[in-house]
Amino acid sequence: MFGCSFWLYYAPDLRSYREMIPENTQEALKSKTGLVDIAHVTRRRIARRLLPFLFVLYIVAFLDRMNVGAAALQMPGDLGFNDRAIGLGAGIFFLGYFLLQIPGALIAERRSARRWIAGIMVSWGVLTVLMAFIHTLHEFYIVRFVVGAAEAGFFPAVVVYLTHWFRAADRAKAVAVFYAAMPLSYVVGSPLAGLLLGLSWLGLRGWRWLFILEGIPAVLLGLVTLVYLTDWPRQANWLPSEEREWITAELDREKKAKQDVRSYSVWQALRHRDVILLTFCYFFAVAGNYGIAFWLPTILKRLSGQSDLRVTLLASLPYLAGFLTQQLNGWHSDRTRERRWHAAVPVLLSGFGLFFAISAGKHVTLSIIFFTMVGGAYYAFHPAFWAVPTEFLSESAAAASIGLINSVGNLGGFLGPYLVSRTRSFTAGLWYLLGSFFVSGILMLAVGAGRRQFASRNEKRTPSEGSESRVPG
Repeated sequence: MFGCSFWLYYAPDLRSYREMIPENTQEALKSKTGLVDIAHVTRRRIARRLLPFLFVLYIVAFLDRMNVGAAALQMPGDLGFNDRAIGLGAGIFFLGYFLLQIPGALIAERRSARRWIAGIMVSWGVLTVLMAFIHTLHEFYIVRFVVGAAEAGFFPAVVVYLTHWFRAADRAKAVAVFYAAMPLSYVVGSPLAGLLLGLSWLGLRGWRWLFILEGIPAVLLGLVTLVYLTDWPRQANWLPSEEREWITAELDREKKAKQDVRSYSVWQALRHRDVILLTFCYFFAVAGNYGIAFWLPTILKRLSGQSDLRVTLLASLPYLAGFLTQQLNGWHSDRTRERRWHAAVPVLLSGFGLFFAISAGKHVTLSIIFFTMVGGAYYAFHPAFWAVPTEFLSESAAAASIGLINSVGNLGGFLGPYLVSRTRSFTAGLWYLLGSFFVSGILMLAVGAGRRQFASRNEKRTPSEGSESRVPG
């Protein structure tokens, strides 16, 4: 499946790269590897070095973030928690997550993304292990809050890090390969969680071993991150000198093109109309998704009455579908250089899928089919969405905006599970989530006027760069 992501990443290489290389660097590169080869070889080497590793890190991040959903099949009975307490604890993670998003993104931009990512992983790994030893409701809330705070800077740091290595024309595909870890973490994690829930070692129930055995890899990979990642292309000894020069020149050219139109300060970026729209678009999309993701195993358990292992296997189907649609949509968004509709249509389709899932009532097979449709549509939304802010903002302005969007947006991860837990039935809660998806899609369609103006100006300034260099509306 990961190979599918890489095939889609390299598929556009069949087109000529001659137009992508600025004229002032063509002669210097021609004598070394040739104009066609330099872009292809450099992009491939960078992608092979960075994306698989970042993919694994995000798999571990999501296993540690969402394993509480699987643990909820056993933990409430052992500790005497009700559904409302579990839903609140799941959501409290995102209150802690909210705090360090913007600082984390700025640290990744201005200092060292590599060290920041490594420190985050070690911290959240240790705290995830501590989840195995809670006994009271207050301990549950406190540890979930600090786990969220510990993980807060990871995603914005990685998105910022990708802008240090990938051109705008490749960014949605790069995000899609990295973001594939989110749905695949459920595909891998759901059956894995089902198996771990069956453990009973040293007098500890399976849900406790779930936290222990899924927290340790984060600590180990955090230490590996310090050695393996490189902050900037100019520091990459694993790249030949001509390839370092090419990618550095490409990224500098893109940065200058944005600054020629307008250079935003951090505060100007945070107040930008489209950044605000993207923030609330992401908030409502995340609310819809996490409300379903957290409660889906419980919903399926009550509908089907199947074993924990079978329920977790069924709950993985939406994420398998999401992996496939995510890669295709990210590839197509980069190929057409269109972002707005590529982000809006999937989240609207999630709303329609959830409508049909609710309408299916207690029909187990139809419910599974429509929940799979929801997941398949939702995960297609992300690659195009996260390519938007870095196409009109750069450096600290882009980093702060990514932090704002992800921090406020992920508060939806608190709202979604909590809304479902507050209703008398899961059905009533799912109607709230359906509305969230539709609001998100409408807000996404309102984004784009600023980028259309930028695209028009950029085409006039750089007419020789071809369609790959345009910034979409």
